[in-house]
Amino acid sequence: MDTLFSPFNIKNLALKNRVVMPPMCQYSVSKKDGTPNDWHYTHYVSRAIGGTGLVIVEMTNVEPDGRISNHCLGLWSDDQIPAYQRIVDAVHENGAKIGIQIAHAGRKAEDADLPVAPSAIRFDGNYKTPRALTTGEVKEMVEKFRLSVRRAVKAGFDTIELHGAHGYLIHQFHSHLTNKREDEYADLTKFGVEVIKAAKSEMPADMPLIMRISATEFVENGYELQDGVKLAQVYKDAGVDMIHVSAGGEGAIAPSRNPGGHAGYMIPFAQEMRNALQAPVIAVGRLEDPALADAIIGNKASDLVAVGRGMLRDPYWAIHAARQLHQEIEIPVQYERGF
Repeated sequence: MDTLFSPFNIKNLALKNRVVMPPMCQYSVSKKDGTPNDWHYTHYVSRAIGGTGLVIVEMTNVEPDGRISNHCLGLWSDDQIPAYQRIVDAVHENGAKIGIQIAHAGRKAEDADLPVAPSAIRFDGNYKTPRALTTGEVKEMVEKFRLSVRRAVKAGFDTIELHGAHGYLIHQFHSHLTNKREDEYADLTKFGVEVIKAAKSEMPADMPLIMRISATEFVENGYELQDGVKLAQVYKDAGVDMIHVSAGGEGAIAPSRNPGGHAGYMIPFAQEMRNALQAPVIAVGRLEDPALADAIIGNKASDLVAVGRGMLRDPYWAIHAARQLHQEIEIPVQYERGF
């Protein structure tokens, strides 16, 4: 029986356990140049030291105006590659694998003078009204994603994740609430499919592509789980190898769509995606209880478990979880006397 600390393999990505550190924005690029600094190095490498199987670097944007804030990461220039390579090498040296989430915030780009989006629809009163991308600009945006993926591959990342969740640009294109276009990109999945194919064109054939998707929207009249599964199926057919299953993020939660915030509240979404797509998934949603995380794997609700806030509190969450579950994990020799 699989456990939280049994190995997992997909294509050439061999993970020592099922524990994932998901992308979590740090808003810590002090120079506002998109390039990771010592904070990011310490943040990611410490989780590798702490036993995490797969570390995924936070939302990393394809152009300066694609950032949520000017303190967010970017990968729009070859000059940024060495700083990422430094993190990748250190994570590898400490026994973990590492991915990176490539994205664009679209209408949720808070510091852009004029955000862009599929349609000129404002997120809410705290955000600027975006400008609708022209058809040509959408095609240029696909190219920007491709080039960012190329740079990530050059930096040595083990896997790429595309951000198609939480109301950011790919999500904005595949939601009927935010895509009111009348050109070819009125097809809700066309942009996402083109980004996937562009990413795959830059990735080695044996490198897996992950996509994070909001399985359902929480706003009134938003798409529902069965719609999210259909989106994911289209993306899988286009080349996605694993789905990182989240939800919401596209607007204020409607009372009728509120899922609550209990531990494991998104597990049904992950399990439905896994069963319907017959593809591996990463589960999220307050999963920091080691027994719960282990049960999710043992019950085949998910293949990997992402521990976000729990890992912010404890860089050594994986070591502590393995000890609590009486499962095997390698402890850095420097720390053995502590255990």
